[in-house]
Formats: sequence, C-alpha cells, structure tokens
Amino acid sequence: MKIISYNVNGIRAALNKGFIDWLKIANPDVVCLQEIKALKEQLDLDIFEEAGYTHNYWFSAQKKGYSGVAILSKIKPDHVEFGTGIESMDFEGRNIRADFNGVSVMSMYLPSGTNDDRLAHKFEYMNMIHEYLNELREAFPNLVVCGDYNICHEEIDIHNPKMKGVSGFLPEEREWLGNFINSGFIDSFRHLHPGKQEYTWWSYRANARANNKGWRLDYAMVTEPLQENIKRSVILSDAVHSDHCPILLEIETQNN
Repeated sequence: MKIISYNVNGIRAALNKGFIDWLKIANPDVVCLQEIKALKEQLDLDIFEEAGYTHNYWFSAQKKGYSGVAILSKIKPDHVEFGTGIESMDFEGRNIRADFNGVSVMSMYLPSGTNDDRLAHKFEYMNMIHEYLNELREAFPNLVVCGDYNICHEEIDIHNPKMKGVSGFLPEEREWLGNFINSGFIDSFRHLHPGKQEYTWWSYRANARANNKGWRLDYAMVTEPLQENIKRSVILSDAVHSDHCPILLEIETQNN
C-alpha cells in the first residue's frame, strides 16, 4: 500500500497549482490531506474520481476556509470514521480514518501554537489525541497516523536548532512527540533514514524554501506491529503546491 500525506494549505489553491496532474503521476493508493480549507460542497469531486480516487471522504472544520482533513483512495475502505468524537477536535476537522483489510490509516492535522490561546489548545489536543490513539490501537493494532504534527522532534529536523522558544520546537512539544513515539509508534522516515536532514515545511518568508531553511513537521507514524512492513518512507520535496511538501509511505499489506 502506497500512502501519501500532504498538507495542501487549501485544496482549491493546490488544484490551481497542478495538484491533480502531480497526483496522477505520483499514483498512491491512499492520500491523506490536511488543511483542505474547503467544504465538500465547494469542490468538484469529479476531478478526483477521474484521477482514480473514486472513494474520497472529506471532514471539514465548522469555520469556513479553515483546517479540515480528507482521505482519497483507490481502494474502497471497510469503514470510514469522521472525527474522533472529541468535540474540540471535530469542530476544527482535524482527524479522519479509513480502515482497509487489517490496516487503518488516519489523516491528522495537529493544531499550531500561533499564540498563547492556540498553544494551550495544541497541548490539550496533544494529550487527548495520544490517549485516543492508545485506545484505538487496541481495536486496530495496525495503525498508520499520517499528517502534519506541527512539531519538529530532534535538532536534525529543523534548519536552526536554536529556535527553542518557537512553537513547533518547544522543549515540551518535543518531549511529547518523543513520548508518543516511545509509547509504540514508529517515525517511519527516521526509522529508515537515521541521519538524513530533510524538511517538509518552509516559511513563505525570506526565500526559505529556495535556501532550504525548513522544518520537518509532517510524519508517517506507524504502530510497532507494522515495523517490519515498512518498505519505503520518503519526503517528496519537489512537489510545490503548498508551503508543505508531501511525504510518502509504502507498506506491505495482506493484499500484496
């Protein structure tokens, strides 16, 4: 199963930048999108279906033009779970999950901590989602949690490790992500590439992308039972439809 995760920073904007043509060439089985910034009703779903993604599921925020996640799939899922049942998360459209023949795939968009209120919300989300996923793993031990975690884990994951006072690289955020991984999740990219310094997000300011002054905020996390199934985990930095770039995870499944 080939899975791509992509914070598109607005699916309509990404479509205008050639997202569909790129998607046809990349040709994943499943796509996890974050920050779609649109309602399903605002999209021409034929575009996705013509590209092969006849099974597409959208979970938008209540606030228009904000947040939201989606899953596009060539394979029909056994079940799709819209949200988590936790109101503060679901109001902002931050989680959607599709279950496929023994493997569950979640698209997750963890909040950013742009000010004190949002940082408090981010920490609240982090604690609740960890608890939720720990419970979910009991029912779905083969779990993939793809998305924008809005945290760099280690110094290798950020172009300037001195930025310790900025949300996304706060010691408390990094500690949470470390605890998350230690509780039984594998950072698939770092598992296969322990020394690679690559990024998935660049500020639009100061020519950051051209100078590769980036952050690795996007992860394809898998539960420990899937560790031996990880075939490939790469960052697709050539795709330029967003301030993020997509990540790709390939795992062996029972269907292969």
